[in-house]
Amino acid sequence: MAAMANTYRLPTPCGLPTVSISAKSRRLAMAAVRCGPGGSRSHRRNLGVFLCRSSSTAGAQGSTRMEDYNTAMKRMMRNPYEYHHDLGMNYAVLSESLIVGSQPQKPKDIDHLKDEERVAYILCLQQDKDIEFWGIDFQSIFNRCTELGIQHIRRPAVDFDPDSLRSQLPKAVSALEWAISQRKGRVYVHCTAGLGRAPAVAIAYMFWFENMDLNTAYKKLTSIRPCGPNKRAIRAATYDLAKNDPSKEPFENLPEHAFKGIAGWERKLIQDRVRALREA
Repeated sequence: MAAMANTYRLPTPCGLPTVSISAKSRRLAMAAVRCGPGGSRSHRRNLGVFLCRSSSTAGAQGSTRMEDYNTAMKRMMRNPYEYHHDLGMNYAVLSESLIVGSQPQKPKDIDHLKDEERVAYILCLQQDKDIEFWGIDFQSIFNRCTELGIQHIRRPAVDFDPDSLRSQLPKAVSALEWAISQRKGRVYVHCTAGLGRAPAVAIAYMFWFENMDLNTAYKKLTSIRPCGPNKRAIRAATYDLAKNDPSKEPFENLPEHAFKGIAGWERKLIQDRVRALREA
């Protein structure tokens, strides 16, 4: 039996929205979640949302943490989604290269990602204080990555802060693009809940490197993993990379549709600048 045989089907889509979402989105989120005989996984190449029972927070203190966190997320991100840490790590398989999800909580989560999802890289967007807030033993998780040959990369961004996300997106996407280019296995991108920073990085990668416009990339991800990453921050980061004129107009003065799409030469410039950040 695998290290995380206690993997269950999600009763609702990832993030457990507190308001209703469309039936279509619910079906898409749930479509690929299947368990094989004896709890083993049979969906390795499917897309969908998965839940792994590995909670490291329980009791009244854990409930208070979740309530505080979800209150802050609703206030600052203005979306209806919630993070249920007590249910364990959850994630969405977006492609053969990329998975987006919530924070690993215990070393056995790393075993699961290695054994069941062929993860070779983990890209963590959390700050130290994010990890400490949930009482997670980060060192044990990092050590297990090392033991299993998973490369752990950190590109921290401030939670619920679109300005921090804007400034950190190029470095995070640079790390993601490099890891995918190695073709050694999937990349697991996570923040705390997997509802803001991590999906924003994945969307920016698809926008900049997979020849999609922003709306297409955004819709593709959120149709699989219902969430609310900050689209304006992605547009702003795109603008920062595509325009190198020191006298350029401030992004804040641009219309709402600006930089939801980019020209071919702008995409090439963005890709070159993002890749150059590897050495930096």
